[in-house]
Amino acid sequence: MKLPNVKDATIPFAKIVGYLLSPTHLVGRSKAAFFAKHGFSAENWQVLASALRAHATDNALSRVEMTAHGTRYVVDGPLCAPDGERLNIRSVWFISRGAAVARFATAHPLPRIEP
Repeated sequence: MKLPNVKDATIPFAKIVGYLLSPTHLVGRSKAAFFAKHGFSAENWQVLASALRAHATDNALSRVEMTAHGTRYVVDGPLCAPDGERLNIRSVWFISRGAAVARFATAHPLPRIEP
């Protein structure tokens, strides 16, 4: 099963630039270091946004959780980085109750998968 309506999913600028690619964000800075190491940058934040959408398009859902506010979707698998590496990551998406379109919530690295 795949993320519903992935082509219409929203990926907020603030989530990418202010969190995942921010070297000063208290929680996000370790993620920023990971993504920067593989060629992602705040200046070209759309590259990471596109890679995250492709990640959700190409990989099956690993978990679906119903919450009081909607449904949380977890996608695990490879993400293509600008440096040519295939990163093993988890991305998390959320569809609010009554909505049809997913919104990106977060992403983080998973242990590397050996070829």
